[in-house]
Amino acid sequence: MSPEWQTDGHREDPAWRSAIIRNEAEYQEASARLAEERKRLADHRARLKEAGLGDEEIKRVIDPMESFHLQLQEEVESYECLKRGEFEELENFRGFGHLLISLRIAQGMSQRELARRLNVHESQVSRDERNEYFGITLERAVRVLEALHARLHTKVEIGRPTAMEFA
Repeated sequence: MSPEWQTDGHREDPAWRSAIIRNEAEYQEASARLAEERKRLADHRARLKEAGLGDEEIKRVIDPMESFHLQLQEEVESYECLKRGEFEELENFRGFGHLLISLRIAQGMSQRELARRLNVHESQVSRDERNEYFGITLERAVRVLEALHARLHTKVEIGRPTAMEFA
C-alpha cells in the first residue's frame, strides 16, 4: 500500500467534490454573476408570465436556472463564512483538503504566499488545491498546517455498532 494518506476514495466523483471560491477575485466575479443571474431570473419569469404561461409551466422552465443560481449563492455564502473564520467539522478526515484551502482563504493568504512558505512553486499549491489535496501525505499535511499557522485537534470516538450495522 502506498504511504500516501488519502482522505477517501471520492476524488473523481463530481457530486462529492464541492465547488469552492479560492480567492477574492473569484469571489467578486461570483458575486457579480449572482446579481446578474438574480435579475435574469426575474426578467425571464416576467416574460414567461406575459407570454401566458401558468405557474406550473413557469416553474418547470425556471427550476433548472434556479438550481444553478442556488448553487452559486451557496458558493458565495460559503466563501463569506470562510472569511469570517467559520469552518465545518471533519469526520474521519473527509473534507480535509477543503479545510486546508479554507484555512488559507480565511487568513487572506494567496496561493503564492503559501507556496513561498512551503518552499514550493505556486503551481504546486494551485494543483494541490484543484485536487483538494487528494493523496497528501501526513508529513506534507503537517507542513501545510504549519505554514498556515494552524493547529488541528482531533477527538476519537469508539462507538458500539448498532443493530443496523450488522444487517
